[in-house]
Amino acid sequence: MAAAGWYHRDISQVVAEELLAKAGRDGSFLVRDSESVKGAYALCLLFQRHVYTYRILPDDEGLLSVQTIQGIQAKCFHTLPDLIGAYQHPNNGLVTPLLHPVRRPRPEEDSEGEDARGWRHTVPCPGASPSSRTHIPQQLHQRLQEQVHSSPASDFMGFMAEYLTHHVQDLEALCQGHPQLRHLSTALATACRALHSEIDFTLAGLEALARVFDAPVSPRSPAREQGFLSSDPDLELLLNKISTVNHLLSSLEKKVLKSLQEMVTRHNLALPSMAVAPLPPARPLAVQNFEVKVGKSQRAALTVDVESGTVTVTKRGSGSAEEVIPQDKILQLIKYQSVKSKVRLVCARENQKSLSRDFVFPSARKREAFCQLLQLMKIQHSNLDEPEIISVYVGTWNMGSTPPPRSLASWLTSRGLGRTQDETTACIPHDIYVVGTQENSLGDREWVEFLCASLKTLMDIDYRVVALQCLWSIKMVVLVKPEHQRRISHVHTSSVKTGIANTLGNKGAVGVSFLFNGTSFGFVNCHLASGSEKTHRRNQNYSDILHSLALGDKRLAGFDLTLRFTHLFWFGDLNYRLDMDVQDILTHIVKKEFQTLLAVDQLNLEREKNKVFLQFSEDDISFPPTYRYERGTRDTYVWQKSKPTGMRINVPSWCDRILWKSHPETHVVCNTYGCTDDIVTSDHSPVFATFEVGVTSQFVPKEAPGSSPEALACIEWESIEVMLKTTSRSKCYIEFHSYCLEEMQRSGENTSQNCDIPGFLKLGWSSKHLPVLNPILPDLEYLGDQHLLLSIKGVESCESFGECCLALRSAIGSTAQQFETFLFHRGEETGSVRGWMRVRVPRGRCGTRERLYEWISFEDEDAEPAAEPPMCPKPPPQRLRSRPRSLPEPATGYTNPAYFIFEGVP
Repeated sequence: MAAAGWYHRDISQVVAEELLAKAGRDGSFLVRDSESVKGAYALCLLFQRHVYTYRILPDDEGLLSVQTIQGIQAKCFHTLPDLIGAYQHPNNGLVTPLLHPVRRPRPEEDSEGEDARGWRHTVPCPGASPSSRTHIPQQLHQRLQEQVHSSPASDFMGFMAEYLTHHVQDLEALCQGHPQLRHLSTALATACRALHSEIDFTLAGLEALARVFDAPVSPRSPAREQGFLSSDPDLELLLNKISTVNHLLSSLEKKVLKSLQEMVTRHNLALPSMAVAPLPPARPLAVQNFEVKVGKSQRAALTVDVESGTVTVTKRGSGSAEEVIPQDKILQLIKYQSVKSKVRLVCARENQKSLSRDFVFPSARKREAFCQLLQLMKIQHSNLDEPEIISVYVGTWNMGSTPPPRSLASWLTSRGLGRTQDETTACIPHDIYVVGTQENSLGDREWVEFLCASLKTLMDIDYRVVALQCLWSIKMVVLVKPEHQRRISHVHTSSVKTGIANTLGNKGAVGVSFLFNGTSFGFVNCHLASGSEKTHRRNQNYSDILHSLALGDKRLAGFDLTLRFTHLFWFGDLNYRLDMDVQDILTHIVKKEFQTLLAVDQLNLEREKNKVFLQFSEDDISFPPTYRYERGTRDTYVWQKSKPTGMRINVPSWCDRILWKSHPETHVVCNTYGCTDDIVTSDHSPVFATFEVGVTSQFVPKEAPGSSPEALACIEWESIEVMLKTTSRSKCYIEFHSYCLEEMQRSGENTSQNCDIPGFLKLGWSSKHLPVLNPILPDLEYLGDQHLLLSIKGVESCESFGECCLALRSAIGSTAQQFETFLFHRGEETGSVRGWMRVRVPRGRCGTRERLYEWISFEDEDAEPAAEPPMCPKPPPQRLRSRPRSLPEPATGYTNPAYFIFEGVP
């Protein structure tokens, strides 16, 4: 089956339809892996410009059969090729026989350096037919690639792939009657050579520990296993060492346990109970002063004392007394969008209306520092048991396979170039640090200890390790404050290789996900294919990572990775380059004309074409390209690189990026985005970004369940309309997933269907065919934080055509609210969905409160603050810009252009 050209493995439904559309002939077909049933397949067949998908399912005995129309007797087959051969004849229940197989396209290999050569080179076995001479190595490569995804020792598989390529001379010896496989023995001995020193070191330690609890022994002389024959003495020695390690490990625990038990009995000791050491007190923040302008010319000083919870206003030269404003009297903080350095403070006064004051800071960065300190003051004096807002630091750095400098202070405190942290707030510790590196030559433990020690020096806090995930030299470390450790749960880690043939981990991604109380976070650190001409390869790397990274709630495994988390952060050496002559690039960098360069940035261009990172955000880039510098300085770019194949041009580029995607109507604000200018050990500069993120806690209703007649909240639908980019005519249903529901809910089949426009399928559901959803809790405060995930699935294939996320907050009320958003599947936009919904809340459960992050808002110059807060929680304010300036601003609506085609709108 592996050699069958019509078998395309795990390609998506969208890619399958594109391949069949290119084929264009009725009866064109291909087979791919099923997305809904593990071990099953999907047969995709083109007929009259529409793609029909049939499921091929295995039974209990492993026999394969096609699910076709009712009344047709199902036929069972032992192998997939047998099944395909049988259905090439008519009258088998398919719309047309299988006539024209659509072959797999040749994969584009990442040909960096020398490690991509020879992958298709094979040595024929003498005496074999020409077809079998090439078929044997290809089969072995296929089997090896299958093992890579399932074996915990998959890194070792990359070396074995090298053996299959360069040492298949063993096939010749085998055909000539010599079964010793000399080349395999040599390859194994070479691959395991590095283990000898490691095992010697481990053995020395184990022997020393064993001598503490036992008389001295000589564990290096175990009985040699009889019957073992090896053509390489190094392999035999290695096996002896492994046997010794196994012997010591199995006996050492018993010896230690027995010794400790004897000591307790002999000295009448009592084992002390384990007490949790109290957390050290946080280092108090220093009082900060800001020079501001009040009115047109009046100068004043603002003094912020976070510990005491006060803001003091002192006017210069006026002789008036200082005014002290307690934090509980500050009602609202309004950031002006037209004047980035201006802020309005709304304060409460006794027996009077609220008082508003405008202050103008010397720079926008000073204003942000003032707002950050006031936010921190509110948090510290809120008396809340659980946080409502946390700060998250994300850093990425390609270390260039060299050790780091002694200090990472500028990187970990967000100082350098671009949108950086003000010195007054640089040393305020973040709640979560996520540090991603590529080409990191340090050992895992050494790197983690170095990061923790660096943060201890800077912040005087012993951060706790949540997760460390590594793939070769790609590493990600997640650290949290000690007081947050108990709030972290459901930690998952994963990695994906995208190197040569997707078997080598020199390129790929590592991922970590977890829950912070009730908010889900996902982090992906990746290193994509290099080279200016490899844009398509990088796009494919992104798609492979998106499809293969196993993170988050397993119940949401069928959803697009970007929809499984409240907040998803994606960063790393993405390796996208600038499409411009190198001399022109250097000229624009000198003039700091970054917007001109961002207009030819490959990542921005691919995002504009909806090829990658759909609906992700990236803050404005106001720092120079972070690659490729001369090591030891940040003054010179080295854009020429000598390779064995000739001179290679690496134009200066923003290879190192940080993007994010969050559920709708959640709070996330990027406060900094920049790079360092004093860490020069690598040809890349470290990049950082910091975020203010709203989080939710486990909700506790004010009324205990059962204390009164239970009134239910309900989510009702008036209609749903879906537009799919597909050539299928399949009937569909909708699945509804949410943490606020007891279980997944499902709609009936669509009640209307239209496929008059080629390439699009329009589906509709009336209210009678849509379920009324009852959340597990009816409280408004709880429902305002919840989201629904919708998946549009085909009735025949049970595979998803697209998924989306809807926020309940804006739909709460007595009247139905319209919603409209895009559908995604495996990183691609597959259509749109729109409709009308309402969330009904019982009258006694409508209480709500303002969140800590909602007291800061954004207003135009002439806007006045609202007199009274709204009854229902409002969506949190969003930053005015969250995409690079080189990208066009998104439209206010999400309408799919195909809607206008169907509805006759010009």
